[in-house]
Amino acid sequence: MKTDGKRRIEYLAAICLAGAAALLLSSCKASREPFHNLIVNEEEKQQVVNLFSPMEKSKPDMDNTARTAFDVTVSMAEEQLGVTVHYRTYTAGDYQEKTYDEVTLDRVRNNMDDLYLLNPDTIQILGEEGKLLDLSDLSCVSNLREVVRKANTIDGKLVAIPQEIVAYGLFVNKDMFDRYGLALPNTPEEFLECCRVFKENGIETPVGANRWWLETFVFAQAYADLYNGGNTEAEIEALNKGERKYSDYMRPGFEFLQEMIDKGYIDAKTAYTYEAIEGEGPDFLAQKTPIVMAYWGAANTETAYGNPDFELQVIGFPSSRGQMPVIPITGYAISADAENLEDTKRVLEIITSDELLRTYAEVNRIICASKNVEVKCIPALKPLNDRIEENVYVLATNASMKMEQWGNTCLIVRELLNGATVDECMAEFDRLQEESRNK
Repeated sequence: MKTDGKRRIEYLAAICLAGAAALLLSSCKASREPFHNLIVNEEEKQQVVNLFSPMEKSKPDMDNTARTAFDVTVSMAEEQLGVTVHYRTYTAGDYQEKTYDEVTLDRVRNNMDDLYLLNPDTIQILGEEGKLLDLSDLSCVSNLREVVRKANTIDGKLVAIPQEIVAYGLFVNKDMFDRYGLALPNTPEEFLECCRVFKENGIETPVGANRWWLETFVFAQAYADLYNGGNTEAEIEALNKGERKYSDYMRPGFEFLQEMIDKGYIDAKTAYTYEAIEGEGPDFLAQKTPIVMAYWGAANTETAYGNPDFELQVIGFPSSRGQMPVIPITGYAISADAENLEDTKRVLEIITSDELLRTYAEVNRIICASKNVEVKCIPALKPLNDRIEENVYVLATNASMKMEQWGNTCLIVRELLNGATVDECMAEFDRLQEESRNK
């Protein structure tokens, strides 16, 4: 279960982290010896920040908007600080069967780099181990959206900062909804009614699904009240102490998924074999299925859903509080024992400044981590963006929760797709919660 979870998060790295950026860190430490050679060679004078991320630095002729935007911000930081950011990459090494998460855990624990782009589960693990620097004193922190602070704070320490916020939503074919006189759904009951109408009108599978992202439905229903009811910290503390059970929160979402499976609104066997977008995407674009789930950037990318032959709308998932965006947070983190600590902090401070975040956001058309940078989104994304701007969302990753959320929930949903009962899935949540409390 654990290994599969790591592979799941690695897949998130390939998709979500491609839109997020990685950072640089570096510098020469001043010698602490009372006497030193006054003749310093040029190589020793060079200030270097070592960055570890999933991807290489973009080649000049490479058409990769996300990486180009990140490389631009890195170049600006290099120029302002007089440092060089060295890219050390997962793709460049021969890691054989090791996932990106497994590699980053090893590298951070052995202090092999300065700056890291990390997935949610590794942020949580390394933050709890005290391996990540507290970034709370960086000047950019006061400008961060509250969602970033909530997701990446462990024991009062902010241990990671992203350049962007990756939000998941329902991608719907508005033309097909209009054809059958359907309003876009807000609640689970309204969503099921839409599926019923589609099914009765000959649409074989109303919801195109894959084996990675169905947990978004679960999070929206499980945590709508927790994150929007004004009692978030107390509820999380009760979960961490074992006074409340994750399974009680998760059950309604799993029962919802089971009902969709039973009524044929989702093809469970097919979804279990589908990779994200590659599997369900062709039917959605061909207007054979009216609903899929994906992340914000997929609406901007022509290789995903950025150029459909119909009116695309991206809305939140159904919940008791209406359409609900689901947000997992990744981020850049600095090793607590970074060799080039001060230079690394300065680099991260610059690339997460409002000025450079604005540059990154304008190129990538994403939700910026800074509350001061306006989101310029395409019309299709406006419904999802409006909810986020209202501070209505749920977190699918939260470093203050002792039990890791995104990867574990994904794996348990896959067990449901593979025939496990809802009660068996809830028992697994109870087991994981107890395991996390005993660490």
